[in-house]
Amino acid sequence: TSLNLQHELFCRLANTYPEFQHPGSVGEETKAEATVFTVCGPNDGSVTLWRDRPALLVSSTSWTEDEDFSILLKALEEYEGYIRGGSLLPSLVCVITGKGPQKEHYRKLIDSLHLDHVKICTPWLEAEDYPLLLGSSDLGVCLHKSSSGLDLPMKVVDMFGCCLPVCAISFNCLPELVKHDENGLIFRDSAELAEQLKSLLSGFPSLDGKLGAFRAKLCSSRDQCWDDNWDQTVLPLLRSLSLPEP
Repeated sequence: TSLNLQHELFCRLANTYPEFQHPGSVGEETKAEATVFTVCGPNDGSVTLWRDRPALLVSSTSWTEDEDFSILLKALEEYEGYIRGGSLLPSLVCVITGKGPQKEHYRKLIDSLHLDHVKICTPWLEAEDYPLLLGSSDLGVCLHKSSSGLDLPMKVVDMFGCCLPVCAISFNCLPELVKHDENGLIFRDSAELAEQLKSLLSGFPSLDGKLGAFRAKLCSSRDQCWDDNWDQTVLPLLRSLSLPEP
């Protein structure tokens, strides 16, 4: 997602959700064009990212019993503890999108948390804004567990399609999609997720670490065309069959 599109999205969201509003004093002329992540120059209209911006974490859910979001909330509490303990980590804005029967239950849990460096937002996005948000985010989190153990979470496919690295909760066939330590990380509980957030966001917003490497790998694999995939995957299998010449 281009910086201009990111800024437009963040400005729209800031009209409804204070988590996206710039908290500081940046001058009255600039303030209307500033979000917590981006600023639009008053003279040339160029958009830049704030150097000290928070990291943007995103997850999506239908708010059902299939996904235990208490795991994410506990991990965010532990992340808050790292910062209070002196770890040099960015603040977080965590966006959890979607509608569903348990949203109000988790909304109450979120409101009961005492977090200074983590803000949690639960918007409902227009369909066209969802991929823009994924492309504007720094890290995705997936808490989907397959009840059959056989289906893969499409939300991870969506995130990968936007070159967004993912931390995903473990279940049987997940490694077919999320390659641990290659395009994302797999966790089993809130403690592991908190450690992964700490590891990936250390040094943010620099792209020199593991988070930047994951994103680069996802972007390079997305650029691979159908013919290249055929030559690398299918053609060797056909050749190994030693089929007779026509």
